[in-house]
Amino acid sequence: MTLIRFFLIGLIVTLISHSSLAQQPQYEFRGVWIATVLGIDWPPQNASVAQQKAEFIRQLDLHKRNGMNAILAQVRPSGDAFYPSPYEPWSQWLTGVQGRAPVPFYDPLAFMIQETHKRGMEFHAWLNPYRAEFSIGKSSIASDNMIRKRPDWFVTYGTTRYFNPSNKQVQQFVIDVVKDIVRRYDIDGIHMDDYFYPYPIGNKPFPDDYAYKQSGTKLSKADWRRANVDSMIRNLNIAIKAVKPWCKFGISPFGVWRNASQDPAGSNTKAGLTNYDDLYADILLWLRMGWIDYVTPQLYREIGDHLIPYETMVDWWAKHSYGRHVYIGHGVYRYYEASNANWRKPSQIPDQIKILRNNPAIQGSVYFNSKSFDKNPAGWNDSLRNNYYRIPAKIPRMSWLPERPNN
Repeated sequence: MTLIRFFLIGLIVTLISHSSLAQQPQYEFRGVWIATVLGIDWPPQNASVAQQKAEFIRQLDLHKRNGMNAILAQVRPSGDAFYPSPYEPWSQWLTGVQGRAPVPFYDPLAFMIQETHKRGMEFHAWLNPYRAEFSIGKSSIASDNMIRKRPDWFVTYGTTRYFNPSNKQVQQFVIDVVKDIVRRYDIDGIHMDDYFYPYPIGNKPFPDDYAYKQSGTKLSKADWRRANVDSMIRNLNIAIKAVKPWCKFGISPFGVWRNASQDPAGSNTKAGLTNYDDLYADILLWLRMGWIDYVTPQLYREIGDHLIPYETMVDWWAKHSYGRHVYIGHGVYRYYEASNANWRKPSQIPDQIKILRNNPAIQGSVYFNSKSFDKNPAGWNDSLRNNYYRIPAKIPRMSWLPERPNN
């Protein structure tokens, strides 16, 4: 009887395992954000070039073992560059001093792309469009920084300096920076996150009254701000596709476009701020007009959250994709927020994956942030590599883009 019982148990486990693996999609985007601002993920502070390279490879190999197939690495965190740029200085988070090249010299972006592609993964270059000086008075500012050359392009809000989103020369400058990356580097996509107009600081107004009055527009200030961002997104897409028609353009917005209490098309949520009303980013317009190829909403709340439930937002974004791809942004970093017990549950990320896989309008996931995986939080590395991502997946095809040429 004992042998029969063991045999039956083994058979059941095998069947369950095979059933789980059979449900894994053949095509699924599985990405990780690697943040360079403040050295959040990379590179390590005061690291030599050899140490920088070794650490990036270590993180790549970890994500490859976990079943990932894409990297979204931040290459322009704050009006600077992790590559030799004709427009902007070397990043202070690369060498400690803005404008200082690495010694011995190397091109970090070219290196990151090469190592990522070597592992069969896509590389998306992540840029912040408007942030220029991360912490005024504390940030390193090079002599050739545009802050010094064109101070009229910038506004100060709180402790941060920003490129003025309403300035047409600024918009063209950002477009030129992106075109340069697309032209010179073998990237698979251009990626931007949720920082458009800055997050509000209490009741402190963003200082653009003068620019608004000078514009002569008949739009409300809110609509004018949205139009400023819309213009740049539209023209960015045109510029990217003119250089490489197959290059993807994606945005990772704050999780909520608008609440249903603000707009019938909004989500059944109680977000304190929204993309549309506070960051002046009309993501749905960009999707509807085909100006972006994918959206990665930052759904960093847990399943059943009382304000912004994860499952509610997955369903909402799936219904508002307008045929573009939706990759869900997961907040793995929240495991380390001890105040929230839901993020200590080993089932939290696996259950989030199950929910999105049950929705055919969702094509994958992106995880924030890279180093959060280092300590195998809640055993999620094991869950991914031994179960949910055990079978490698191909990147989903975008039917509206031409095939990437073979290199």
